[in-house]
Amino acid sequence: MQQKLVIIDMQEIFRAPDSEWAVGGYPDAARRIQQLASAFQGHVVWTQFIRDPDEAGSWHDYYQRWAGCRLAPDAAPWRITLNRQASDPVLALPTFSKWGTELAQLTRDCDALVVCGVATDCCVLSTVLGAADAGKSVTVVSDACAGITPEAHQQALSLMALLAPMVTLRTTAEVLSAAQPSATSAGRRSA
Repeated sequence: MQQKLVIIDMQEIFRAPDSEWAVGGYPDAARRIQQLASAFQGHVVWTQFIRDPDEAGSWHDYYQRWAGCRLAPDAAPWRITLNRQASDPVLALPTFSKWGTELAQLTRDCDALVVCGVATDCCVLSTVLGAADAGKSVTVVSDACAGITPEAHQQALSLMALLAPMVTLRTTAEVLSAAQPSATSAGRRSA
């Protein structure tokens, strides 16, 4: 089964400790995500949360609450902080869920998604729900995600685990191990 790695919103606005949207577990998740990106090279989609300057509907109230995040879509805090291949697509959207027509198109050649990033309790959760609804098998890399708080992270993982078998939770080590050919099958190929 072909898989794509979808890396959700690894951006400065979530990394910077002084940001209103700082995610405390960002550094640990980032280290693991960089390992995953290397293992999935050529099969990675990055997402990027950006603000829609129109603030349609309830987004206006949302940005009233988070006025410090009323930044232009090209402002530095929206930049992706991790190293990525220039050929990897970046899907920039002003919505929590990154699942939709664009991500469906970028992942049309695979049955399964491996999802990681921030925040587990917001953009990761909403993207996973949309992808599962669309019939994708989704693996959430539990230790390559981080929530606004450790408790919120764990609660979101618990909610997503309820969707098994459509959604499964795995650690980075488990995903990387499954991505590597076993010694036995590698030996058979070379014989």
